[in-house]
Amino acid sequence: MTGGRGHIPRSGGLFGDASPERKPSIAAYQANIDGGSRGNPGPAAYGVVIRDAQGEVIARLKKYIGHNSNNVAEYFGLVAALDYAQTHGIRALRVESDSELLVKQMRGQYKVKSSDLRPLHERARKMTQAFELFRIDHVYREQNREADQLVNQALDETSRSGAATAPSQSAAKEAPLRAFARYQDGYLLLEDPLDLPEGTDVEIQVRIRK
Repeated sequence: MTGGRGHIPRSGGLFGDASPERKPSIAAYQANIDGGSRGNPGPAAYGVVIRDAQGEVIARLKKYIGHNSNNVAEYFGLVAALDYAQTHGIRALRVESDSELLVKQMRGQYKVKSSDLRPLHERARKMTQAFELFRIDHVYREQNREADQLVNQALDETSRSGAATAPSQSAAKEAPLRAFARYQDGYLLLEDPLDLPEGTDVEIQVRIRK
């Protein structure tokens, strides 16, 4: 893949233009993210490596996300990185991804045409607003190796356990699934993806959790 390096601007600061009157820079954390699907679409997972301002790894995240595409998995990795940063009080974050599509969509250089990606993109964009400073860059796969390894670990572990086998349409209808979601900005956002075949029709009943 090829792609330039750039940023989503914020109000001055670490990644903005130099200014002699600006306040001292906030120490930025770095997240390397990756997502992959075997079959595309097929069994999918994401991997995330978080480093502190000194470059020390403070977290490695990986998760199987069911039957999805590579691009959906990439976005799940981004959302996971943003969620980790927010819940741990990180105020400045730089994300590196080897997905040129994701990076350019997040920068506004590409439109988001896929209905599968649109809600994930909107969610990620809104999450970035919570940071004082945010930047996303494209890197080559060799520079993203640790995150890629986590993706493959998650897929291998799931494959060995047999959980990567998607249920059939008839099985899904016979056994109702239970999933939790959060209502935000007009969307129901699943906390964990449902492992269903592509194109499965579902019926949703809403029950408020207290």
